[in-house]
Amino acid sequence: MLTLKLVDFAGAIVGERSHEEETYLAYKTREYAAGEKIILESSETECFVWVQVDEALPASLIYLTTNQWEFPIITDAELKRAYSPKLFAGERHYIRAFLPKGYEVENYRNLALNAHDQKNDSGAYPHAFANVETRNDSTFFARNAIDGMIANESHGSFPYQSWGINQQADAQITIDFGREIVTDKLALVLRGDYPHDSYWEAVTLEFSDGEQLELKTTNALDRQYFSFESKRTSTVTLKKLMKHQDGSPFPALTELEVYGYELHGRETICYE
Repeated sequence: MLTLKLVDFAGAIVGERSHEEETYLAYKTREYAAGEKIILESSETECFVWVQVDEALPASLIYLTTNQWEFPIITDAELKRAYSPKLFAGERHYIRAFLPKGYEVENYRNLALNAHDQKNDSGAYPHAFANVETRNDSTFFARNAIDGMIANESHGSFPYQSWGINQQADAQITIDFGREIVTDKLALVLRGDYPHDSYWEAVTLEFSDGEQLELKTTNALDRQYFSFESKRTSTVTLKKLMKHQDGSPFPALTELEVYGYELHGRETICYE
């Protein structure tokens, strides 16, 4: 069973709807208020479900490890800078959660993609986190590196949000998949707001078992692809980021994509 709830700042339920396969909440004349949140409840855990909390955020195929997942209604102006200004705006809203088809889980795909990731671990994966985020500014949070957006010729607020390292020499970012997956290819989109930005000439990719690969990178604006032998892992970490020697102190990451397959495939679909 999938249940969606909209809850106000005091914890009172504003709306609720349940269904075995697909559920939604819809509003035509209601503005959101600070402190409200969307809750997805699932009678199953360790399985996949599609979620979309707003029309301005692409639907995400998330792996749930908990029976209850929450997404706050973002009203703070600073936090909203990393999202479309249409997010949670106005009076008309549509929220949905639904089960995926088998092929949607089993296909070769970007396993790191999650536009619904949050700064803190919410029990939904993939989840990005880092040991530094510039000024604790939402436009430089680690989650921006897996939101599916590759605009990289500027920096700062939407649509140019990125992961910023605050000039920290030992900066690293990790993608936690919440389960073991199989990957054989990585793509990096480096931020390229030149000459404001610099870039990395090499980065190290580390898997959950400690194995490391050095990847040579350039100042290209397009995706930079790296293929390797198939690897089972529950996390990937980018570390040892070697900056090009130039006048800019600001290398940054726009997007990190991890391509591969689910280890367990169809059996990880909720209730199927």
